[in-house]
Amino acid sequence: MTEPDPVPSAPAVSPAPSLFVAPSAPASATPSAPASASAPFPRPEHRPHVAVADSDPRRRGYDRGRQLVPALHGALETYDRLFALGGIRPETVRDDARRALDAVDAFRPALREQIQGIAAGAGVEAWRIAALNARTEILARSTAVPPGECSTIVRAARTPDGAGRTHVGVQTWDWHVELSPYWHTVESAGGTHRYAGLTEHGILAKIGVNSAGLALHFNILGHEDDRAGGIPVHVLAALVLEEAGSVAHARELVESAPLTSSGSFMLFDADSAVLLDLSPVGVFEAPRVAPDTHLRTNHFLTEVPAAREKTRLYQPDSGERFGFLRERLGRAGDHGRDGGAGEAGGAGQDGGAGQDGGAGQDGAGPVAGFAAGPRDGARALPPVPVTVEGLPRELVTGPGEPPVTCVPDLAAPPGRRWASLATVVLDPATRTARVLDGTPAEQFSRPWIPLRA
Repeated sequence: MTEPDPVPSAPAVSPAPSLFVAPSAPASATPSAPASASAPFPRPEHRPHVAVADSDPRRRGYDRGRQLVPALHGALETYDRLFALGGIRPETVRDDARRALDAVDAFRPALREQIQGIAAGAGVEAWRIAALNARTEILARSTAVPPGECSTIVRAARTPDGAGRTHVGVQTWDWHVELSPYWHTVESAGGTHRYAGLTEHGILAKIGVNSAGLALHFNILGHEDDRAGGIPVHVLAALVLEEAGSVAHARELVESAPLTSSGSFMLFDADSAVLLDLSPVGVFEAPRVAPDTHLRTNHFLTEVPAAREKTRLYQPDSGERFGFLRERLGRAGDHGRDGGAGEAGGAGQDGGAGQDGGAGQDGAGPVAGFAAGPRDGARALPPVPVTVEGLPRELVTGPGEPPVTCVPDLAAPPGRRWASLATVVLDPATRTARVLDGTPAEQFSRPWIPLRA
């Protein structure tokens, strides 16, 4: 079969003004950083950036695969080792990948075309790229026990002019340090919406924001029924970023997908935010920890999927991180530091048990330390941070604290060396993503990469 000719990459795009502006010096209120924060693990000297723009999904994928050669082959080899460390046989990986590719084809053929295009551009078999996109589902078979994962905060915020209300989010992307060389920033155009963000080599999407102002943070969860055979959660992230024009639209797409695995999608735009537990037994809305704040680590926050959670995967680590961050954010709310629902804050338009979360189906209300705020319909505006260190510094932890900032033990065996490979701030009001190539503690010593959808 004749491969398509390479297509030119999308032109570079200058970032728009954002809620977040780079500071000239560290803030005095920054929580303690790990002693090894200056250089906790090796990173590439130059982080790859992939920009593609083509209305034909296969050509768009082909261009992406072509740009990632030869590094993509290193990602494939690394995942081969991780699958083997998890006790997963190569033929099982291949079969799971092919079943995932068939599920994608049945649900959104254009997404299969992109995966096949990446494979063609990189010169590998399609199932190899499908295995990367379905790595969460394949690793659900693993006999290894990972030590931790990602942490996410989304809060209501003032718009840059101070007159309006929006949402901003931050998360760590924690993963095996062996994958440090094999992720890139991405700008993709040609679908319904343009999107920008971070993903791994060969994987369609992960964390990002699109040109409609829809933002997505992504955490992994674990359920006893997780398996390959449905649409992979990373492919679903690509679908949301390419097609969704609002939080409501994104939720419809997620709820329509044939899921056989678990994850968490934090979906937000300027007007609303929703946190979803995704699982083989359904999609469920998780409650906020306060009227203006969503918090996520790596355990289910709703009753139905939690009944069959793989607690051995992320507990007690996930619960410890969640409790620590909830308490920290509560103290911030009490003292009016960095937002919350303090004296100048309040519930805002989402106050109480509204459609945007509130008490949620589990009846979980605001936590201690957060004032409920006015409930008379007033649009109270919480005083959340307006500098790049504001939200990321909430994710900085040091010795004796739960490892929200994840620094690997490089003496540990492969497969047990986890790191905060990146920190990502999403600002849907300005359609911007800011990616820190490092841990939250490195925000003044490592580069921030600005992107605009």
